[in-house]
Amino acid sequence: MANFKTVGEFGSIEWGEACGKAGAKMLRDANLPRDTAWGFSETYLYPPERMLAENREISAFHFMVKDGVCSGGDGAPEECLALDGFHVSPVWGAICNQSRALYDTEGQKQRGADEKVMYQDIMDYLGRKDLWGDRGGSAKSMNWPPVIVAAVTVGLGFHNVAASMQAPSPEYEELPVTEMLVPIFSQMTETQKVSFLKLLSIDL
Repeated sequence: MANFKTVGEFGSIEWGEACGKAGAKMLRDANLPRDTAWGFSETYLYPPERMLAENREISAFHFMVKDGVCSGGDGAPEECLALDGFHVSPVWGAICNQSRALYDTEGQKQRGADEKVMYQDIMDYLGRKDLWGDRGGSAKSMNWPPVIVAAVTVGLGFHNVAASMQAPSPEYEELPVTEMLVPIFSQMTETQKVSFLKLLSIDL
């Protein structure tokens, strides 16, 4: 990870710009067929207000390839969203901290398992399965063609590149977390639980 340095918090304009450019470079280095058209975007729901400073409208980043040109950066432009690819809108607080974890395929599976426990613990605490109603995260498209997978998994892999550039966020400093940095809801104090649910924009 020595080739990458932290540039900003998860969802910040500095981090988004760096991630978008890193993703575009991986696509460019792969020498994809000229007719390849594919886009990636993540738009974070309910980010802390500091992520929207200086009139920034959304907390998001993207990278894409179209007409032989690879590009990327902050935001989620319509040109990118219109492409087939991977376009998701997760809740910022639900994935922020664990996105900083470095891992391989097995680690990714463990992160998913830890997150499943986190959500189940929240549902048990609230006594309901519906956490956000129609205000939760969504996925517009999740298509990963083989040539794209090959492009973004070379070397460290895109996730680990993005993770290595992510600075810690203060909301998680005192929270209990797993090895994959997923918050452990069941081990939080009552005050921490209420604060964490507020961070996730989940109504009590």
